[in-house]
Amino acid sequence: MASVRSSNSDIPSDFIKDLEKVYGVPEFGWKVPLNHEFPEKWGPLRVIRLSQTFKLIPALYRYVKFIKKMRALGRRPFIDLYPIPFKPVYGVPIGGIGCGAINRGWKGGFCRWSLNPGIYTYNLVEANQFTVRIKRSGQPLYQQVLYPGKVSNKHLNQAWQWEFPGSQAHYHGLYPRAWTVYRIPDQDVTLVSRQISPIFPHEYKDTCLPVGVFVWEIHNHGNTPVDVSIMFTWQNGIGTSCDKKGGRWNEPFHTEDADNECSMQGILLHNSEQSSMRCTMGISASCREGNEVTHCVAFNPESQANALWEDLLEDGALMSSTAPSFKTQQGQLTAAAVCSSCCIEGKSTSKMEFVLAWDMPSVHFKNKGHSYLRRYTRWFGSDRKAAPKLCSYALHSYPEWEEKIEAWQGPILKNESTPAWYKSALFNELYFVSDGGTVWLESGEAEQVKNGTTSNGVLNDHAGNKMEELKKEVGLFAYLEGHEYRMFNTYDVHFYASFALTMLWPKIEISLQYFIGNCVNVKDEETYSQIGNGKIAQRKLVGCVPHDIGDPEEEPWKRINGYYQHDTCHWKDLNTKFVLMTYRDFYQTQDHVFLREMYPKCKAVIETSKLHDTDDDGLIDNSGSPDQTYDAWVMTGASAYCGGLWLAALRCMIEIADILGHTTDSLEYSAILDKGKESFEKKLWNGKYYNYDSSTKESSRSIMADQVAGHWYLRACNLAKDKNGVDVFPPDHIKSALKTIYEMNVMGFRDGQFGALNGVKPNGKVDITSLQCEEVWTGITYGLAANMIQEGLVKEGFQTASGIYRTCYERAGLGYQTPEGYMLKKAFRSTGYMRPLAIWSMQWALENQHNRTVFSDKEKMTAENGNE
Repeated sequence: MASVRSSNSDIPSDFIKDLEKVYGVPEFGWKVPLNHEFPEKWGPLRVIRLSQTFKLIPALYRYVKFIKKMRALGRRPFIDLYPIPFKPVYGVPIGGIGCGAINRGWKGGFCRWSLNPGIYTYNLVEANQFTVRIKRSGQPLYQQVLYPGKVSNKHLNQAWQWEFPGSQAHYHGLYPRAWTVYRIPDQDVTLVSRQISPIFPHEYKDTCLPVGVFVWEIHNHGNTPVDVSIMFTWQNGIGTSCDKKGGRWNEPFHTEDADNECSMQGILLHNSEQSSMRCTMGISASCREGNEVTHCVAFNPESQANALWEDLLEDGALMSSTAPSFKTQQGQLTAAAVCSSCCIEGKSTSKMEFVLAWDMPSVHFKNKGHSYLRRYTRWFGSDRKAAPKLCSYALHSYPEWEEKIEAWQGPILKNESTPAWYKSALFNELYFVSDGGTVWLESGEAEQVKNGTTSNGVLNDHAGNKMEELKKEVGLFAYLEGHEYRMFNTYDVHFYASFALTMLWPKIEISLQYFIGNCVNVKDEETYSQIGNGKIAQRKLVGCVPHDIGDPEEEPWKRINGYYQHDTCHWKDLNTKFVLMTYRDFYQTQDHVFLREMYPKCKAVIETSKLHDTDDDGLIDNSGSPDQTYDAWVMTGASAYCGGLWLAALRCMIEIADILGHTTDSLEYSAILDKGKESFEKKLWNGKYYNYDSSTKESSRSIMADQVAGHWYLRACNLAKDKNGVDVFPPDHIKSALKTIYEMNVMGFRDGQFGALNGVKPNGKVDITSLQCEEVWTGITYGLAANMIQEGLVKEGFQTASGIYRTCYERAGLGYQTPEGYMLKKAFRSTGYMRPLAIWSMQWALENQHNRTVFSDKEKMTAENGNE
């Protein structure tokens, strides 16, 4: 069936109304029919301006050499030279935090996999499908794969009935759940699939489980009974060449609780015993009263799919076997199926429940230096026999999970003062906590050698008791900077994303902060040639915050700083961001032990940063090289971005010192702050906004979207005034700067429907001196919007942020893979990025807003529809 462009208007209006009232689909979320086509054609950035290319030629040459070196070592580079192929197909992922994730696209395909730590594959496994069979007396038999397209597997394509009419189905994503509603009017039946993952705040057990639940509700609109079967098929593997290496096998299982309320029947799919990270997948169905569950232990989707189809077609059940399958030979695929069947009386509804689980208890990174246990093994064991227990537990627990999800999301969704797009974006951007290459591991096998440096950069630095206790309780947590930018816990980016963790899982955030603090006084004497300028740099110096905690191609936590582009030991924003996040996390948790143990680390990095004040004016100075998160956009001398972060960090140090009774430190930092404030205003304020930097370069007067990031954090922590009640940054200057950014960087392009461009010249034209100047950074825009909201510019904040959602989710097809940045020419860079989690700073601002502003009806309408 040819795909046609579609929208909600292609579905009958009465059906749209029924989604919530009859079928239980929530009002808010990302909604598309399955034949939807995005109105704009986008693609990854492949070509940059000639003027920018000339500047980058030496670095590109060094990068090619670096790639060759990595390949010789059997490793991939930390950043992909070639972007991931763009597929506008992704949906709400399945699985908990840090256990690996499987993305189920909005059309129903299982299409992105990150089961191996930090490694992605982007394969649509075509055999992984739900199929329905419907038989009603007096009507033709109906059997259909619930997928709107065709597949490339010729045997599958011919053996099964594909191309479900996309106009008759509707997807609704609201992480961590998703709904797909299928109308089958010829059969007087509607199917509602609800996908559930165990993600909800302040939970540190169930939230880490490698499971997904699919609840199917079958609505019989006819007057006569109808027999319905739903079959769930699953291939042993993730669609890579390893699936055919042989040695894979399947076996049936059955579980039954003592109360006989949670019995299940399913299939375990084992990968080869030769695999270094063995994984057993389990698919299962609930044996509810009135439901018959049958299964097929094994079939080859390249040669035996027709036999399976005919088996289901014959009587709505599968010919179950109790024996395990034979192990596959080289070149063979194997798959399995479970089927649930029931008879539904006229004008009534029935339910079927399926569970998908994967048990990969022991994992390692690319160099196989250490083996770790995933966190869920604490409760389900590491003997590779957990899949049946996980299935059973998920079936028993998912109603409670949904209650907790609704208790968490309900108040936000019911808040009438925020627009619908925001409610969708807020939760859907959280997809990255599970689908961000996230690992959550037990710490037992990651113990660190004490007393400083070792030959491979291992560190401890006499960690405090609280850290040791938290490490044992929470374990080790890391997420990638991005799907293409493979470094864990990239700290300059985490600065923006961390609001999500500190608000929802504060123990994870505190544990992450402890580890970063423990890295401050560690050195790694390995040297490397910087890709950016070719100069030799030392991997880690004492007294500075690491850029990241490692590359999955090496050994994260053991080998920190996997970023070879520039020398991050001399970056100007990492140390200040560490201080700001430390205080922000204290402000959130009121954990005085944490603050006390982190203070020496904060003091150490501030002392290092003081050395960056080259002219003794109270401000740190940028070096004229890429030395902060905008690593292709050079700052020289005093800069609005780094200077503002420095002043904010000093204000936090004063507050921390006062809380802990370090009077001498407080006085010293107060004196520096007073001097720095005066210099900041004198050197950078131009009457409307803060100049990009104090140099005489072409871009020095550019309007930077992120110019008041330091104030953003201070206001978020109610520290905008110093200890004497004087504002750190003049309020009228902050508001003027934000209004200028809104006018020039936001509303100056595509009628404010695009987010905030990073850099705009005073004349309103895009600054093109650097690639990053002319990009919209999604996470920066969300942080900017939060900054606006905190200053009472609520309408402006929501209008600014709406451009990201409208562009990514509605126009470009970048949902659930939100990139780091995109450009006016409809090109994006680095899909699946950490920084967009900064949208949770908007929620922080709304919940903690000082001088709270309430939407008027007109303002609410503007925020809702301002870019339509």
